[in-house]
Amino acid sequence: MYRAILPEGQVLCERYQHIDDGLELYDADDNFLAFVPYSNLHALLDEEVYEENDRSVM
Repeated sequence: MYRAILPEGQVLCERYQHIDDGLELYDADDNFLAFVPYSNLHALLDEEVYEENDRSVM
């Protein structure tokens, strides 16, 4: 599972696809969830990385 970090919040998705202007996000049933322009995308994280508490990035 992936987490798209946006200025307005976050979107969880099972998979994503790169296209010319951004990312298309899809759920586990392969339903389209959202289009995120690259200009609005702060980060795309693997959910396992997001949940790790072993170390701080600060």
